[in-house]
Amino acid sequence: MRKKVVLACVVCGSRNYTTMKNGKDVAERLEINKFCKTCNAHTAHRETK
Repeated sequence: MRKKVVLACVVCGSRNYTTMKNGKDVAERLEINKFCKTCNAHTAHRETK
């Protein structure tokens, strides 16, 4: 079953994106470089709870 997760910017903490990930196999948190509207730059976005 796929799980819906929220991605938050590691610099400012704003929650900008949602995505899906495989809920069974992946234990570590997802981290992707994406554009943050608040920071106005490409920053790392990490999965939140």
